[in-house]
Amino acid sequence: MNHRIIARLDVKGPNLVKGIHLEGLRVLGDPVHFAEYYYEQGADEIIYMDVVASLYERNSLHDLISKTAKKTFIPITVGGGIRSLEDIKSILRCGADKVAINTAAIKDPNLIKEASKKFGSSTIVVAIEVIKQPNGDYLVFTDNGREYTGIEVLAWAKQVEEFGAGEILITSVDNEGAGGGYDNNIISILSKSLSIPIIAHGGAGCKQHIYDCFFEGKADAVAIASIIHYESASKLFSKYTKTSEGNIEYLKSNAVPQFISPASIPIIKEFLLNKFIQCRPYKGENP
Repeated sequence: MNHRIIARLDVKGPNLVKGIHLEGLRVLGDPVHFAEYYYEQGADEIIYMDVVASLYERNSLHDLISKTAKKTFIPITVGGGIRSLEDIKSILRCGADKVAINTAAIKDPNLIKEASKKFGSSTIVVAIEVIKQPNGDYLVFTDNGREYTGIEVLAWAKQVEEFGAGEILITSVDNEGAGGGYDNNIISILSKSLSIPIIAHGGAGCKQHIYDCFFEGKADAVAIASIIHYESASKLFSKYTKTSEGNIEYLKSNAVPQFISPASIPIIKEFLLNKFIQCRPYKGENP
């Protein structure tokens, strides 16, 4: 089966944002324009994550989902602030294909079972935020890595699978946005221990890191952000309309963190195919 390249878009208010370790968010532009651009470039899926949903205790991406669903024809996963079957139903009605649940699943694991039964396993993704401890243990955290749960990652992942989730989205909080590569150790442990697909997120700073995640981590998919966002931001800046929310001075500066090597999705796929990693090829022109 093809390895999937998924564009992850973290959203705060009307803006696409990007941070490091899930904090220090910078405004990058209009998420709908980015999603449409990534669809045209051959992304296999899109993940929208409402990064302030925990603050307001609800997901506020409904309009964004509807607009994106009308302009793209690839699966859309939506996460952040999803706490009930009714929340899931509402998100799916707006045009999402899947939902990612995290904190609510930790608080009530039966939500996974109930949601999988009602909407189908393929619709339910469980997002897991992990921080490696000094003794080498991997523990689950919530609220962008701020809330300690004390739960061991592999034990939780096995329960998630048992309760019917269709996929796991694993985020290394330590590596996220830092550009040093994925934590392929924990990704490999999960991939070898579970039968459901593992989506790796957090750490890609260049094309090689994505290859390493597939080759060493045995991930089924990668969710990437920084390397494609910084490649795209300058191209899409002219489409961005300033709103009352967010400071776009960083965006206007066209600066790229020195630890990020931007690359487009077509270039990433071409690189992977040349290294014999099977993925859906880009069929457009001038990658």
